[in-house]
Amino acid sequence: MLQTFDERNRDLKIWINGDLVHRDQAGISPFDSAVQGGDAVWEGLRLYDGKIFKLIEHLQRLEGSAKALAFTDIPDLDALIDAIRQTLRANDMRDGVHIRLTLTRGVKITSGMDPRLNQSGSTLIVLPEYKPPVYRKDGLTFITASVRRFPPDCLDPKIHHNNLIQSILAKIEANAAGADQALMLDREGFIAEAHGTHVFIVKHGCVFTSAADACPEGITRETVLELCERNGIPAHVGRISTTDAYRADEMFCSGTMGELAPVTKLDGRVIGDGQPGPMTRRLSDLFQEETRLSGYRILD
Repeated sequence: MLQTFDERNRDLKIWINGDLVHRDQAGISPFDSAVQGGDAVWEGLRLYDGKIFKLIEHLQRLEGSAKALAFTDIPDLDALIDAIRQTLRANDMRDGVHIRLTLTRGVKITSGMDPRLNQSGSTLIVLPEYKPPVYRKDGLTFITASVRRFPPDCLDPKIHHNNLIQSILAKIEANAAGADQALMLDREGFIAEAHGTHVFIVKHGCVFTSAADACPEGITRETVLELCERNGIPAHVGRISTTDAYRADEMFCSGTMGELAPVTKLDGRVIGDGQPGPMTRRLSDLFQEETRLSGYRILD
């Protein structure tokens, strides 16, 4: 699952606070809050044939995260949409694009953690790349990481912030084990999510996923649950242990960057028969149809 360079991205233009600059000339101040302390929020968006799937939901989550971090300068939805649209047009992009949207607290007058040092407004970065879904569809291998996800009383996962050290440490463990992703548990030992995706298991035709207590409120996760409800597929949200996953009929993960992908091995155990299962395939097909039929039309 190591991503590779796409030649189409060589001359990308990136939006930074109203300026569209070549990727090789793009930069932010060393006094920016993202550099100083990871003090920023972000969203991953995906462009399908001129439409961004669940755009408003993503932007509302960005706004909510910025409010929770007490940002004093948050662009409104129209300004965010206009920045995204201008960036896509500047790059002549229409399909097969992943967009990393970042909002930092902005530039400080001097180094330090105190938000009162931020007196210039926020920094908005729009980074689009040609990037197909990054997860293999023939079955991923997971390991359980030693790194635990924070509960809300340590750092509420509803804040979609840029401090991704937990995920990076877990990914280091996955890389060392030769696995694709790291499964992360909550403080009590139940499954929270993977290091970069949400996790589902299937048992006796029912879809199970963890409550959003120690993981973000995933937008693709919520879409999967909506698809289950609309299509008469039993689904349950609650505590799941690694043993539940070991003996599941199927397992899959979800996320904007990779859509839906089957998981066929966890901690050396084969999940189900070791092949992508029928429920995973069905939900993947339903998700593809959902992205084709819906989305915010951002390009004519």
